Amino acid sequence: MKDREPTASFGFRDVPEADKSRLVGEIFTSVASRYDVMNDLMSMGIHRIWKDALIDWLAPTPAMQLLDVAGGTGDIAFRFLDRLGARASTAHATVCDINEGMLGVGRQRSRQRHLESRVTFACGDAEQLPMADASFDAYTIAFGIRNVTHIDRALKEARRVLKPRGHFLCLEFSKVDDPLLGRLYDLWSFNVMPAIGQAVTNDRAAYEYLVESIRRFPSREDFAAMIDAAGFKRTKWRELTAGVVTIHSAWAD
Repeated sequence: MKDREPTASFGFRDVPEADKSRLVGEIFTSVASRYDVMNDLMSMGIHRIWKDALIDWLAPTPAMQLLDVAGGTGDIAFRFLDRLGARASTAHATVCDINEGMLGVGRQRSRQRHLESRVTFACGDAEQLPMADASFDAYTIAFGIRNVTHIDRALKEARRVLKPRGHFLCLEFSKVDDPLLGRLYDLWSFNVMPAIGQAVTNDRAAYEYLVESIRRFPSREDFAAMIDAAGFKRTKWRELTAGVVTIHSAWAD
């Protein structure tokens, strides 16, 4: 009997494991130029509060070396540097994303902000980062880890590139526990968000995938267990906006 080909979740569908990265890449190439506008529309601007909360927990220091993964448009990296302001000293942000379209948006935004010397953009896979061992003080990933094919491999890579006592932070959508709010959230997610995606980017399917991928992501408890299994310590999480998103924190002790 022929061995069954490994599969991975792609929204509510299972696709050949080898195809997921390409399919996700096509989605983000399609929406790259409008990605940040869509974030504002889909979250009614609340994504800015969530990302600020991530930076609050990160607590940037003047010499911190940050790796932000799956953050091609630079949103987290710019917030990191803005928070430091004149205190930045030797702080530097490296943005790694698998999608060149998203990175192109980030590079353009970096030039507009005159941050070329303080932000580096690199194309790479979260499961095989093109960075040396123990080279960063902090690793962040915002709304990106659910798109990787093997979450466990991405977490191990995060652990590998962090220095001893390095800080791992992941901001991701999660399950809304309140039944009433959950129904309203589902109504918004499955009906309004794809419609906005169609109107703004002419790509309804991309936003149907994004909504579905949220529902397939592990629970907070299961994801925390995966972080622990990757070798991290002191894993904690904080729920935001009644559990719509969660920030997971852990340390490379």
